[in-house]
Amino acid sequence: MTRDLVYEMDVLKNQMTELQQLVYQALMERKPGSASNQSQHRQEIATTPAMYEAASEDGSVFYSGQVHLNGQNIRWEPQERRMDQLLDMNTEKAAKILAALGNKQRLDILKAVMAEPLSGAELVERLNMGTTGQLYHHLKALLGADLLVQEQGGRYALPKHRSLPFLLLLSAAGDLLDTSDYLEMTETRNNAGMYFGTSHGFDIHQLLWAVVENSILEHTSGYGDQIGIYLHEDGSVTVTDNGRGIPVQALPNSNIPVAQSVLTDVHRLNTSAHFLAPGAEKGISIAVVNALSKHLTVEIRRDGNVYRQEYRHGIPQTGLLIVGMTQETGTSVTFKPEPELFSSAFDINRIIERKSAIAADYPGITLTIRDTAE
Repeated sequence: MTRDLVYEMDVLKNQMTELQQLVYQALMERKPGSASNQSQHRQEIATTPAMYEAASEDGSVFYSGQVHLNGQNIRWEPQERRMDQLLDMNTEKAAKILAALGNKQRLDILKAVMAEPLSGAELVERLNMGTTGQLYHHLKALLGADLLVQEQGGRYALPKHRSLPFLLLLSAAGDLLDTSDYLEMTETRNNAGMYFGTSHGFDIHQLLWAVVENSILEHTSGYGDQIGIYLHEDGSVTVTDNGRGIPVQALPNSNIPVAQSVLTDVHRLNTSAHFLAPGAEKGISIAVVNALSKHLTVEIRRDGNVYRQEYRHGIPQTGLLIVGMTQETGTSVTFKPEPELFSSAFDINRIIERKSAIAADYPGITLTIRDTAE
């Protein structure tokens, strides 16, 4: 009897595909934890990690999901996007989609109606839009793009078949959130003149005054009475204080430490910690100093630990690591200004002059200056 090997291979391939789908289905049908049952509006996403299929030369991305929305369990069967499909995607159309969803108010609308269907009046109230005019402008666009549906009673909701793609988009955005800070840091370097009141010949000392200003602010808040400035042979400088230390806990709904946000968010609202150079349009925060530095290292002493993180051109090179134990508190920042932006070096005489001014304004501060290069 002659065997049909081609037919047998096809059967085996189909059986493997069915087995794979059953495995994914079993994963998705696993019961959620008890904490997730506290609210019927809380979303529970069970997505499989991206993986590459060995049978494909370039690989594939598989995804599936399950979510509890508006009292219903919605489940999507495993789907595949081959790498060649993703890389051959029409970038013009993809850019239009991302641009359309890139509007903050549209994202807020979609997130709000995903939790529960809402009327126009309820959306205006929840999103603090003030008027219905701008709301209906966005609603019209989202309805036309099949990203919203209007249910009986006039309430708006996210179509079921759009829920998983939208959640995957939010997941990807969550993984890329920090890049928004890094892009802004690049823009800060490209527009450094706004922070110095001149288009060239930037004063390197303005960066130093900005970091010292943070330690002074800590003192005026009732914490810390010692500040040290140490000049190094490689052109870098360290500013240290004995304040509370920059907070190290993670931001709400994030794994990013507060300290990293302080050092990377150039638009941080705490404007009182900004140093304004004469004639400048914008104040210099410690995040701006980070953006304009070739490299920066922060060391934080608090909660019995010593934390350290390193940056290059404002981008973290490490996480916020625990590198020791201590009973002291405070923050030390070591940075080397970008040589392409700052041609001069720190002048010890100018720093001593600044010390006199600080001593006059803040007699409770003990300021130490050392040139370790000598």
